[in-house]
Amino acid sequence: MNSISVRALLVRGMLAGLVAGALALVVAYCLGESRVDAAIALEEAHSHDHGGGEELVSRTMQSTAGLATGVLVFGVAIGGIAALVFCYALGRTGRFGPRATAALIAGAALLTVYIVPFLKYPANPPAVGNPDTIGKRTTLFFLMVALSVLLAVAAVIIGKRLAPRLGAWNATIAAAAGYVLLIGLAYAFLPSSNEVGKDFPATLLWQFRLATLAVQITLWTAFGLVFGYLTERLLVPKEEAVPAGSRTANRTVTTAG
Repeated sequence: MNSISVRALLVRGMLAGLVAGALALVVAYCLGESRVDAAIALEEAHSHDHGGGEELVSRTMQSTAGLATGVLVFGVAIGGIAALVFCYALGRTGRFGPRATAALIAGAALLTVYIVPFLKYPANPPAVGNPDTIGKRTTLFFLMVALSVLLAVAAVIIGKRLAPRLGAWNATIAAAAGYVLLIGLAYAFLPSSNEVGKDFPATLLWQFRLATLAVQITLWTAFGLVFGYLTERLLVPKEEAVPAGSRTANRTVTTAG
């Protein structure tokens, strides 16, 4: 793949990420912000410090411009990264076309970058968690992300090396089983982080976590669909349209010959 194709795919990946980010923004605003407001209201109701300092950034700004900036920038960033992964993966992951390869990358990214770490360290609303441990919790979450991605890459490499001996299906099963086993060990040995207070409503916590999951599913699903469509238009040449009259004339000449 030449540099022109890589550049074109990178631009399309960032564009697809922007579209996916816009859709995820709608989901985040409709499903997530009301839960965040409820958690903040609950935190303020239980706080004994009613004379806090003035907010540097208003809640309205956070839930509109701040949210939009964060989600859209994230969408463009992951779109560019996924496009570079696509450039490497196309043709190396079996007989998959551009659209199927884009879907595989989006699904793998959703699984390894979010769902696997989410199951160990699920998202919490603002009122949950000790501020003194936020650095530790953030480090553990990104460590889980790094482990998940690295183990997934290792599983793909090992699966490809085992394929000539075991066959594609058996090699895939073996590599996936190894990934699940190692992730299970990471779940077991990495410290847990459960700082949800007993008085925090379980329903609100569950709704918030489902909302964050819905945002990620929307983001990666939309990216896979849009990027797959754009890459197919770029990489798969269209059949040249032949006028019906010309086809008839050609058949006549062939028959006559």
